[in-house]
Amino acid sequence: MGNCLHSVTKCCDRPKKPYMRISLPAVCVVWQTAMIILFGVFIRYDEESSTRWSEYRKEHNISSDVENDFYFRYPSFTDVHVMVFLGIGLLYAFLKRYSFSSIGFNFLIAAFGIQWSLLMQGWFHSLDHTDGKIKIGLESLINADFCIAAVLIALGAVLGKVSPVQLMVMTLLGITLFAVEEYIILSLLHAKDAGGSMVIHTFGAYYGLAISWVLYRPDLGQSKHLMGSTYHSDVFAMIGTLFLWVFWPSFNSAITDHGDGQHRTVINTYLSLAATVLTTVAISSVFQKEGKVDMVHIQNSTLAGGVAVGTAAEFMLTPYGSLIVGSCCGIITTIGYIFISPFLEERLKIQDTCGIHNLHAMPGVIAGIVGAITAAAASPEVYGHEGLINVFDFVGEFKDRTPTIQGGYQAAGLCVAIVFGIGGGILVGLVLKLPIWGDVADDQCFDDTYYWEVRMDVPEKEELLPPVLEYNLHMTPNKRTDSS
Repeated sequence: MGNCLHSVTKCCDRPKKPYMRISLPAVCVVWQTAMIILFGVFIRYDEESSTRWSEYRKEHNISSDVENDFYFRYPSFTDVHVMVFLGIGLLYAFLKRYSFSSIGFNFLIAAFGIQWSLLMQGWFHSLDHTDGKIKIGLESLINADFCIAAVLIALGAVLGKVSPVQLMVMTLLGITLFAVEEYIILSLLHAKDAGGSMVIHTFGAYYGLAISWVLYRPDLGQSKHLMGSTYHSDVFAMIGTLFLWVFWPSFNSAITDHGDGQHRTVINTYLSLAATVLTTVAISSVFQKEGKVDMVHIQNSTLAGGVAVGTAAEFMLTPYGSLIVGSCCGIITTIGYIFISPFLEERLKIQDTCGIHNLHAMPGVIAGIVGAITAAAASPEVYGHEGLINVFDFVGEFKDRTPTIQGGYQAAGLCVAIVFGIGGGILVGLVLKLPIWGDVADDQCFDDTYYWEVRMDVPEKEELLPPVLEYNLHMTPNKRTDSS
């Protein structure tokens, strides 16, 4: 990004203000140096990624290299990786003057965060107490992507209103909070959350909303003219939506048990997403003038079914149950964009740039409730005795847990995610309010020229062109023929 990150807006004669007091290049260099040292001290390959794999195969009577977890997990890993870096980045590129920052800062904090995620999750989940080292493999990389996804969800609430350094601080502290709440929910409470709807989506959404509430800008209206989208920016965002929609079954099933659990998770997610599209289009058309459809709803609400089914995706939700969850979620989420988002900003002073309350928070809560009910209703008649044990991991210290009790712990897991998200977001928001981070002025939000070397002349001229009817017939406005 270089020196352009220290530049100020060139499009007007407003007084110059330094972009940040703490230099972004300095933060990047110091952080990467620290990561190299910490990785050198703690991170090692696990048995399936080290050169001792052949010995491990013989000791554990593994017949072929195909049994290596790489061949089971890598397709899901690539799908999740595309969602995190490409899907979310493009989805956030709807702002007409902030596409560089939406995609570029998404890229920056994702690459920044996955390193810290490997360390934090490693200390909680894969620390080898015999030598004090963290052993990582492909599943560790998937979990790191999951971890950073929670922070990228939170990014949606503050997009355009914070500096890159603030985003990096928000990522550092958010990943730390995530690792703790994930450990409590999945390990201590032993709640099941295949798609991370509680651990990732609910926590990430409330974390971002709480930060946005603390960082409320009463004069943000000065940048209101930059908060909209254009035709081409909405197309980019829609491409991001399609990437996320197509790969969401991989996201929910990436670390589920091989075999029937992974298979069932894909089916349930697939059906829920499909149902969400239909109800989203229907509700959007009902509430819009002349029965038209709002692209904002299609870009966001159509994804909510993947979130809402995430917790229970591995359970015996049944195919029609998945359709019900997806259908209900499409209705609730679309209504959220129409009525709840304005209420949050006007009454609760929460400026949610991307509407993450509708796409992640509400569907995450729905997912937690559906998971708790589905778990409590589980029975040996439906799951089979062995199936019940396998799905809920009723082994070891949890071997005497019943489905009814499990349902209670599922509900408790949802509460933990909300508490950590809101409480942690408020604390982090207070940290981000410190003047040392160099946040932008109210009249400079949602503007790429504050951070990037951007030639804005061509897009500006394009936007000033008067609408021409023939343009929709693939004819350029300044090249009409006589026949037109």
